[in-house]
Amino acid sequence: MIEWVRTVATMGVNAILPPRCGGCGDVTDTTHAVCAECWAGLRFITAPQCACCGYPFELDDSANIGGDPDESGPILCGNCLQKKPAFDQARAALVYDDHSREYLLRFKHADRGDLTPLLARWVYQAGRGIWDQADLIVPVPLHRRRLLKRRYNQSGLLAAKLSQMTGVPWDGLVLGRHRNTRSLGGLGPSSRKREVGGAFVIDKARAEKRNLAGTQVVLIDDVLTTGATANACVRALKQSGVMHVSVITVARVVR
Repeated sequence: MIEWVRTVATMGVNAILPPRCGGCGDVTDTTHAVCAECWAGLRFITAPQCACCGYPFELDDSANIGGDPDESGPILCGNCLQKKPAFDQARAALVYDDHSREYLLRFKHADRGDLTPLLARWVYQAGRGIWDQADLIVPVPLHRRRLLKRRYNQSGLLAAKLSQMTGVPWDGLVLGRHRNTRSLGGLGPSSRKREVGGAFVIDKARAEKRNLAGTQVVLIDDVLTTGATANACVRALKQSGVMHVSVITVARVVR
């Protein structure tokens, strides 16, 4: 009886407010979905990719970049071979391009919190093999001034939804941004690193309550560009005793 009432209620809501594509806005058959045309424009990241940072490349899975050709091993990109990032691994659902950028701009700046289930589903898929080992999900935080202006943290919305999907607890307060950094758009890698250096801090009381020491944390953000923000967050987390940090984002820049 309850299931029947729920079905009728859903049909009624869909009749008044039909589900629409998360990309173009056209009416779709199911909620939190995209139409065939918009789906075709999305570039999902799949293997082969760097075992560390998740950068995609066109090589056979058995390749051993930078190593002995007779030995098999994890595939690493040139950047990770030269200097390993602070995080232990990173994964992204999509290549950041004109198509994925439109989703993220609306989600981030246009009060489109309704896109959360759709984007979270993609992030969940990108993190397969990671969730089962995670102890805590942490979103990249906003400074309080930017949070007041925007009214929500898009990474926090994703973290909360992913917590529901995975059963892994999340905490949006254990990691904070105590300096209001300027927008990183248009800045080069070195400038980005300087801008976010030391900008993130751990709430020690909350970290103790969460027993962060020795844990595995998943850090959630919308876009991975140079990794400057992710690395700064990870350094703060590891200084508090976190053992392993995976970064998972909706999209990442591929140059």
